[in-house]
Amino acid sequence: MPINIILADDHALVRDGIRRLLEDEPDLHVVGEADNGEALLELVRTARPDLAIVDIRMPRLNGIEAVRRLAQEGHTVPCLMLSMHDSEEYVLQSIDAGAYGYLLKDASREEFLRAVHTIVGGDRYFSGDLSNILIRQLVRSDLSPKPAEPTEKIVLTRREKQILPIILQGATNQEIADQLELSRRTVETHRFNMMKKLNVSNSSELARRVRQLGLG
Repeated sequence: MPINIILADDHALVRDGIRRLLEDEPDLHVVGEADNGEALLELVRTARPDLAIVDIRMPRLNGIEAVRRLAQEGHTVPCLMLSMHDSEEYVLQSIDAGAYGYLLKDASREEFLRAVHTIVGGDRYFSGDLSNILIRQLVRSDLSPKPAEPTEKIVLTRREKQILPIILQGATNQEIADQLELSRRTVETHRFNMMKKLNVSNSSELARRVRQLGLG
């Protein structure tokens, strides 16, 4: 089945380039384009795509607020934010709004397609050095630690279950990436997602929580 995608960017040339890149792939199909945030909302309501690729800076309603509105309306379409900026503020606001990923516009074709397939597959994707921003935010969060959820409510993805035991052996992100033939950034993203699920801020806490919950 084709993966139906909506593009939202206020620059027609950018949309045209992304469309050509996506439609070179046999499983990817662009079903609509929007040049502002309000048009994106209307497209999602009518086209019901599998993925929305959203620029942050758009007129009438910026990309972050548009993604937030989609979540508030109950739409489940995953959104990949596209930006020229690796700003911590933009990254964290995008996550808070409900975005599934954040990709820099200078990403390679290969990384762009990897991000699309990763998100459509149900995982999250953050490009560049963005995983460091996410880890810093997790560590310095001023929220009180929450009690661990019951084991049955903590659900790891297939890839997380594959990576977790290698992390517990003390392997670095690059060593894990080499062993599983993944990119280092993909491993960093999975590591961050597991740390967030288990409410921990470093590898030693991760190992201890895994033992407590019997996940290892």
